[in-house]
Amino acid sequence: MSTENNDSRQYIFIISDSIGETAELVARAAASQFNGDGVEIRRVPYVNDASEIYEIIEEIRQYNSLIAYTLVLPELREALKKEAQKYNIMTVDIMTPMLDALTAFKRKPPKLEPGLVRRMDQEYFRKVEAIEFAVKYDDGKDPRGINRADLVVVGVSRTSKTPLCMYLAHKRIKAANVPLVPEVSPPEEIFNLPSHKLIGLTIRPSLLNEIRRERLKSLGLTSNADYASMERILREIEYAESIMKKAGCSIIDVSNKAVEETASKVLEIYYRGERYGR
Repeated sequence: MSTENNDSRQYIFIISDSIGETAELVARAAASQFNGDGVEIRRVPYVNDASEIYEIIEEIRQYNSLIAYTLVLPELREALKKEAQKYNIMTVDIMTPMLDALTAFKRKPPKLEPGLVRRMDQEYFRKVEAIEFAVKYDDGKDPRGINRADLVVVGVSRTSKTPLCMYLAHKRIKAANVPLVPEVSPPEEIFNLPSHKLIGLTIRPSLLNEIRRERLKSLGLTSNADYASMERILREIEYAESIMKKAGCSIIDVSNKAVEETASKVLEIYYRGERYGR
């Protein structure tokens, strides 16, 4: 191999059509078996054209180096191998053996689209961020969440606001929820939201009475507390619905509905509003 400088160090160059994290992790894991041993790892990301390969190899050939690469497109892999062979630079293909095995295993060809793992990672982190948001702004803990949310859910206690927001978070929707209680004025922020970003949940009074009585029993409290009385429930629902109508939001009756069914209606309202700007 030709070396044209006095640098005696050893290098592993990571060449990737995406960010190069996968190949770097493999290279570092392998190098750790030699205690690192003075090997320097350098990443060359987002290589998507054969002309770049020639320029990169021209630079790399000056060093005592090994190339590890994750290139999805066959033409880029071939260009890299051919160019590296000119200068006797050793190359390691991290991706192709697994692609070939999966092609045989699944009996269909791969997409051959660079950067798909990165896109999947971004989707994952958006989901995590939405889940953390739902926890932070649950049950009206912090009204600042209203203006930061993709969507806000309001309703009386035990109308499944929290489970709904958590379900929406798994769809990468940042949802906050605010309880509506007659004794507490709702945050003014909800009245400034576009109608498709505010969802009101209501429920049949007799069912809510049953749910609240069971809730009190599970807490070891008497089931005839005011919280579960029909008079209290009717007053809360009437108050909540008056707030929802004032805010101009969609109202969904969650009586005997699974969270998934409610979420489906919510997402339809939200995306329709996003699409048509209302």
